[in-house]
Amino acid sequence: MQHFICGLLGGAIGFAVALQADPSVATDPAYHLVEAGVLSVAITGDMPGLVTRNGKLAGYDGDILQIVAERLNLKIRPVPMEWSGAIAAVQTGRVDIIGGNVAWTKQRAETLSLTDPTGYFQNGITSPKEAAWHELKDLENRKVGSMTGFSFLPELRRISGLQLSLYDSSDAALRDLLAGRIEALVGDPPVIDYALAKNPGWGLVNLPFTDDNPDYPLLTGLGRQYVFGLSKENAPLAAAVSAQIRDLWTSCTINAIGERYGNLNRANYTPSAVNFRVGIDRPADWTPPVCGK
Repeated sequence: MQHFICGLLGGAIGFAVALQADPSVATDPAYHLVEAGVLSVAITGDMPGLVTRNGKLAGYDGDILQIVAERLNLKIRPVPMEWSGAIAAVQTGRVDIIGGNVAWTKQRAETLSLTDPTGYFQNGITSPKEAAWHELKDLENRKVGSMTGFSFLPELRRISGLQLSLYDSSDAALRDLLAGRIEALVGDPPVIDYALAKNPGWGLVNLPFTDDNPDYPLLTGLGRQYVFGLSKENAPLAAAVSAQIRDLWTSCTINAIGERYGNLNRANYTPSAVNFRVGIDRPADWTPPVCGK
């Protein structure tokens, strides 16, 4: 996960009734669901990713998944949980799908069925404006926070002298950064950007890494992908979700949804020049989707 800053933004999240689907369309029997005709969704509660409000999914991935579920004739059952246990919940069949800024990695592709991307990103450093850190060397010999279970943690730990503190929520990490208990934060870019846009008085900036260092690909790489994750058993459903996601890219609906949540950086819609999923969980002729294609 790369996770609504509940406490700091004061937003209440309601986990309410399931979304309605078109009863005239039959659900594919190849789908392996916790409950027939219902898509159980792990909700970790970070905006602008995937939350529920007034009985519907909200957030960037939330809006996308709501459209997809309706097209596939699936109702939605939100299941609130901590990010740290969400992937295991999918693998063990407690929920059907996880989303909301979940980063694609080769390791996750080996254990989950990962969809086509809902967006692209590059990690960065959150620090006081006067520091404006944006390079790996800026984190050397500093107290740095991040999230439990993030894919880039092994790389972060390799930075010389870095003292790492892990958090279960972006809320807690930002509190410690504001209180001076940590000096910098490497978090979830859309979540951090959303929080900073809502709270300019914090005096913080989140700047992408300018290194793009091949020795730190998960931490500094360009054009990394956000995806939905399902169990390996649910590969047919993952393929169906991917087809709908690609259609939303083709119609540029993805971009319109992003703009709704202030996701205006063009990098969020631009894939890496390296087609890194080919040969791992995609065939040779697969290309990352973009607006209009």
